[in-house]
Order: sequence, then structure tokens, then C-alpha cells
Amino acid sequence: MGGQAQAALLFLLGATVLHAGLTDLHLRYVKAGLRPLLLLSAAVLIATAAATVRYEWRRPPHPGASHREPRISWLLTLPLLALILVAPPALGSYSATHTGTALQKPLGFPELPARGPLRLGVAEYAARAVHDRGRHLRDRPISITGFVATNGTDDPYLVRMGLSCCAADALPVKIALTGEVPPVLRPDTWLEITGTYTPRRTKDPVNDGPVPYLEVTRAVPVPAPADPYEDWSG
Repeated sequence: MGGQAQAALLFLLGATVLHAGLTDLHLRYVKAGLRPLLLLSAAVLIATAAATVRYEWRRPPHPGASHREPRISWLLTLPLLALILVAPPALGSYSATHTGTALQKPLGFPELPARGPLRLGVAEYAARAVHDRGRHLRDRPISITGFVATNGTDDPYLVRMGLSCCAADALPVKIALTGEVPPVLRPDTWLEITGTYTPRRTKDPVNDGPVPYLEVTRAVPVPAPADPYEDWSG
């Protein structure tokens, strides 16, 4: 491929990464904290493309016949266009039901408000319910948002996929639902659940990991959040 074609592809790649970094598109691939690195990478790619064009313009012409890059090489632009035009869906119930819970014991638990309702992430509730035995959760209204996953036999799960770096390492944490659970739940439906702690637990059928329950008092469908993943990098 000729230098000008290389510059064009570098520019397209940089522009695509810049578009992803400036919009919520990057949240389908990496955690939010990596946005500055994406923008930096985009700037480097675009600057490299500009430097390549400048070099090609200043380079003396090569004696002999000119070479034309094969047109098939421009097919390399298709993945870039696909990245812009077709955003992949976030990992959902299929991945959750085929992967064991990734609940880990944290080094510690941050302080919670002394009074009032609690808004917790799926992983935080699960960790406190299992590894802290529900201290500071008892008799408190708790609000948690996640998507529904079912395996057809056990109680439905409220799930959130968490990642340390990017979607390739995303793993689920699950909460089993009991109480005032809607009679019909479709997998991948996002719900805001209000409920209370219960010491009841079960085991994940995939890896026997602990899955705590939540006693549901209210379940409201909500739109999928802009960032569907929880950040577990600490």
C-alpha cells in the first residue's frame, strides 16, 4: 500500500477512535476511565497520518513506473466504518447465564449513610450481603439497577457485568430475586429494583459461587444505562 493510502487509513482509524472517545460508543469496549488514553491515541494516529502525507509530498519522485496499490487494500476501511455505524450490544443475559459469578471479597467496605435508602451497585450489594453478612444493610430500603437473566429453573437474577479493563474481560455478578418479583420477566430487561436485604443465599449453577438474594418490594423497567458495565478495577 502506498504512503498516501497508509496516511488515509491512519487518519480514518484516528478519526474513528476520536469519535468513540468523544461519545458513549467507547463504553461498549472499555471502561470510562480509559477515555483519556483513547483520545490520546486518536491524536497520535491523526498526527502520524499528517506527518505521512507531509513526507510523501516532500519525497522526490521515484524513477521508473509508478506503483498503484491494489484496490482490495481499501477493504481495510470496512472494519472502521463498522465500528462507527454498527455499535455492538453490551454483554447481557446469555453471557451471564453461561458464566459463573465473579463475586470477590473486597479488601474493605466504604462507609454507608447512617440513615435513609441506599443506592448500591450489584457487585457492592452482593459483596456486602455475602462477605459482610449484611451488616449496615438490614432494615434499609435498597435500590439496585441491573438486567434480568434467567436459567429457566431457579429464581431470576439481577445482573451487572463488571470489567477491569475492557469488554473482553467482563464477568457477571448476580443477585437472586425473591418477593414481589414481576410474574413475567424477559431476559436483558433492565430493572430498577427496590427491596431489602435477606440472609438467604444460593449457589451459581455454573461455578457454585455464592449468590445472595434480595427481597423485592418494587420493580420498575428502566432504559439501559449509557455505561452498562460496572468498573471493578478499584
